[in-house]
Formats: sequence, C-alpha cells, structure tokens
Amino acid sequence: MIRTLQPYEDVVGPIVISQLRQFARDLAGARVVHVNSTRVGGGVAEILAWLIPLMRDLGIDASWEVIEGNEPFFHVTKSFHNGLQGVAAPLTNRMIETYEQTVAANAERLRSTLEDADFVFIHDPQPARLLELCPNRKGKWIWRCHIDASHPYRKIWKYLQGKVQGYDASIFSMPEFAQPLPHPQFLIAPSIDPLSEKNCPISAHEIASTLQRYEIPDDRPLLTQVSRFDRFKDPIGVIEAFKLLSEVIDAQLLLAGGGATDDPEGAAVLEEVEDAAQGDPRIQILLLPGDAHRTINALQRASTLVLQKSLQEGFGLTVTEAMWKGKPVIGGNVGGIRLQVHNYHTGFLVNTPEGAALRMRELLRRPELIKRMGDTARGFVKDNFLLTRHLREYLTLMLALRRGMADHLFAA
Repeated sequence: MIRTLQPYEDVVGPIVISQLRQFARDLAGARVVHVNSTRVGGGVAEILAWLIPLMRDLGIDASWEVIEGNEPFFHVTKSFHNGLQGVAAPLTNRMIETYEQTVAANAERLRSTLEDADFVFIHDPQPARLLELCPNRKGKWIWRCHIDASHPYRKIWKYLQGKVQGYDASIFSMPEFAQPLPHPQFLIAPSIDPLSEKNCPISAHEIASTLQRYEIPDDRPLLTQVSRFDRFKDPIGVIEAFKLLSEVIDAQLLLAGGGATDDPEGAAVLEEVEDAAQGDPRIQILLLPGDAHRTINALQRASTLVLQKSLQEGFGLTVTEAMWKGKPVIGGNVGGIRLQVHNYHTGFLVNTPEGAALRMRELLRRPELIKRMGDTARGFVKDNFLLTRHLREYLTLMLALRRGMADHLFAA
C-alpha cells in the first residue's frame, strides 16, 4: 500500500501538511537510511513503518534496513537494553565478541548502502557499532536512543558510549534520558499514526465482534494493558493491583500483547504472568501476533480504562494510542509516560500496585471523570503526539545537520 500525507489533512489540517512539504523541499532526493533490529514488534518498528513511506512522499529517498542476528546476539543486546535502563546486566568478553562479530557480518551486507547515504539513523544499541565499520561514509549519522537511559548501568554505558560518541548527533525522547556525548543532541518524542489500523476509527460492530471472538465479557468494566510481555512493563504488578480492586469492584482484566524478534525473554515473562494469574477467570491473558493491529484497536476502544504500569519506559506508544481513543490512562510514574499522563487531566501516575488499585477504583466510581479525562487525553495527543509533528522534527534535524547549524546550536 502506498501511503501519502494527503489523507492526514482531515486530521491535522492542510496548513500542517503544507508546512511539511516546505520543509522537505531542500531535502528532495536525499538518501536516508534507517536501521533497527526488527520489522515486527515494538514501537520502533511501528514508527518506521509509517515514517519511511511518508518521507518518500515528501521526495526523500528513504529506506529501512534491519540487522540480522541469532539468539545469542539478541541476548547480548537485551542485556544492553536492560543495562541502559539501570539494571546491573552482565557484559562478558564473550558477549562483546558475539555482539561485535554479528554487527560486523551485517556491516558487510549493508556497508555500500550506509556509506552512500546522506543521512543514516541508527536506532538503539543493537546496530550502534555500524558507524565504526563504515569508514568511508559520506553523510551524517544519527544515533536514535528510544530507551530511558537516564541512569544506565555504568559498565554497559561505558562500552556503548565508545560506540556512539563518534556519531554526528543523537536523539533522545526526553532531556532526562540524554547522556554526556561530544556532539549535538536533539529531543524528539515518539508519536502515533492516527490513520493506521491500530488507531483509525472502527465500528461498534467490529468492537463487539472482537470481544466475542476472544470471549471477553462485556457486562463489567474492562481494564486493559497492551504491551510486550516484558518485566519492565510490570504485568505482575498489574495483576496485583487488579486483585486489590476486585475486593471492592467486579471488573475484568485483560493483558494483551506479544513479543518482538529481538526480545528473547518474552516467553519466560509470559509464563510468569500466567502463574501470577492463578487461573482467575476475571484475568485474561491474550498472546497476539505482531500484526494484530485492528484487534488491539478494538480492545482499547472497548476498554473502560487502560493501564501502562511500567517500571521503566522510554515513551510508551500504547499510552498515546489509548489516549487518542479517548481513554484515561493509569501509568507508571516513569520515563516517557510522564510526558503523556498528567495527573487529574489525562489520567493518573502511580508508583505501586496499591496506588494503581486506588486510582482504578476512583475512576470506576466516577464515570463523568472518565469521560472528562478521556476527552482531554485525545486533545493532548492531537496537539503533541501525532506523526506530523514527529516528521517535522526529523526534517528540521536533517536540515540543521546539512546546513551546519547543529554544531552552532550545540556550541551555544
């Protein structure tokens, strides 16, 4: 399917689209390559799925490459991910050897494409070493960190810092996430595509059919968390909060999600979640494939409340998705969730299962508050977290780097 900007005029207005085309004029024909570690699963892949075709619609020669690796490689990069989020993760000489050899093999395949590009965006730590393996690069290289790296484990960060400090620039989602690096750093928050299958309007019939297909009751409040089965998403804490709520309010909990090809821990976490649920019929665990976007859309719209009780979170696109659908979100008081959930306005921030249970109970007893918060949440997403804003900031960054303005701003 060819995706263009024109349909988004109905969402954001023609002036916004016209502005994007003006920004892109000086970038027409520029070769832009994005590299990450998976095409399916997780927010980075979802963003790149719309970003690449919309850049092309603006006249930019954009492409998307994925590095390939085996299970040992992704165990190493999962350790990198955990370490950036502050966990004392292991990093042995054997792990470093596995990582470096795998990235070197990918460099052989990708080198000509990357060295010939005008701009290369390397997403997260998995492909970070590609820079040093492309000595004849002609363009600007940008490292995009989607992870909450505000308090990284020193051993992990010291190694990765050596791989990313040579980039021309880096991007973080929040100022708190940035780390000392000898180049310009930009702040770009993630966003959602309001017309994607996961976020577009759908009929009440489709919502009801989805609930029926998965045998989800519609006669009680539905509380939903959609996320990968990852310990940082705290699905166990969500179950604990729900059990506390169930002592006073009859409701249904849905934990829906899947895995990603670059996350080897998902199956183990899913097993832990199933054990914690203890067969409670009010707790439903739904393992979905990576392309179940309309299903997730329907489940979020059917939900009374949406949770994202993460313990660490770079941003949390599922928060934005739920807010766009007019749902207040009870989210963990961490990372990028704080950019989206504002207490008493778009939802509640919580630190413990007890706090989550308290806020769920408060909202379920006040349906007028659910409606007011949901309306505010949708407006907040429209103003701040739609793809047109995200795309504009990428264009601005590339123009600044091409014109040498980024170094000037950084020096200032």
